[in-house]
Amino acid sequence: MTNEVHRKTVFIVDDDPAVRDALGLLFSLQGHPTAMFACAEDFLRAIQPGWRGVVVADIRMPGLSGLEMQEALANHPSRLPMIMITAHADIATARQAFKYDAVDFLEKPFDHDQLLASVENAMQGLPQTASSIGTRPVVTTLSAREREVMALVVDGLDNGTIGNRLGISPRTVEVHKSRMMTKLGARNLAELVRIAHASG
Repeated sequence: MTNEVHRKTVFIVDDDPAVRDALGLLFSLQGHPTAMFACAEDFLRAIQPGWRGVVVADIRMPGLSGLEMQEALANHPSRLPMIMITAHADIATARQAFKYDAVDFLEKPFDHDQLLASVENAMQGLPQTASSIGTRPVVTTLSAREREVMALVVDGLDNGTIGNRLGISPRTVEVHKSRMMTKLGARNLAELVRIAHASG
């Protein structure tokens, strides 16, 4: 590892060499030094307290997963912020990532501009809300019922269970969910968890 790690570096941890190369090129074109690792174990063996920057890590990797690596780094002196990426997003995974203070959670194929914005904000030490919500309407724009549905969706409940809890039909739950997602600009449930987390 060169002296680049004393600058703000994007540390890419992904078992897919094509993804590593693509991300390395993307960040390099923006002027960010990069360091690449094929697995979580390699990164954990290499990391030093003086490293600065942000980690972009895949969640599903052979050996330790990105989430297990994130948990292992929770108390590391470097305190590197982490952006988690995955091709297999679900609510439980997103919630676990945010439990260990991920600054963002992006589902593949992700928008490169969104990823770059997340990296830039993490580099500057900006709060997660800046990269995740941006100019989107805040959760307070939702109706009371939509906020109730959102809370239960983020808890991982299905439409039938939510309907039973709220005394409405599963179809009505789906209507509220659709309106809620549209208002918040959430393209999928993982993004909804991210917005909910950022909004407290």
